[in-house]
Amino acid sequence: MASEAARIEHWDYKLEGWEGFRNARPNAVHTAIVKLESAGKVLAVVTQNIDGLHSLAGTSAERLVELHGTNTLVECQSCRRRGDPQPHFEYFRAHRKPPLCQCGGFLKPATISFGQSLDPKVLERAHRAASQADLVVALGSTLSVYPAASFPLMAAQRGVPYAIINRGATDHDNEPCVSLRIEGEVGEIFPAAVQALW
Repeated sequence: MASEAARIEHWDYKLEGWEGFRNARPNAVHTAIVKLESAGKVLAVVTQNIDGLHSLAGTSAERLVELHGTNTLVECQSCRRRGDPQPHFEYFRAHRKPPLCQCGGFLKPATISFGQSLDPKVLERAHRAASQADLVVALGSTLSVYPAASFPLMAAQRGVPYAIINRGATDHDNEPCVSLRIEGEVGEIFPAAVQALW
């Protein structure tokens, strides 16, 4: 953060992907998760995704645990105030200066950057969910990034059923605590499974 050149480079990088993030829309998997939550079947949605699509689909803030943050907000690195990124991207595009918070602190998209620690409160929420869940389902993940991949194992090692749906191998495929492993496209399999419940 001490280098203005590095901050400019970071904002350039984020600006490059901003339009794609801003225009992205939830898919059938996001919608199916919201349907399960509406039916009282979801304790928590723990995600590594930073696209904000779970929230946009309607997953409640109380149930959503975004381990790596979200690109749908900017956050002040001093006072932690969060807000809409759009005016800050417009400012950066027009002036080529990294935007500042009202308090004078540096703003950045509210995601975890390399070298930055995960938020202990967010990790605690994920840990609490893993310790209380009576079923865990991993959707569309290779389960190779930690600590995120540890949470389903925590739940499964308590004896609760653990299902994995993914196209391609995952790092948990050979874990003895996995109850069900379905190979295939999560976008086709999971929404159909949820629909079959009704």
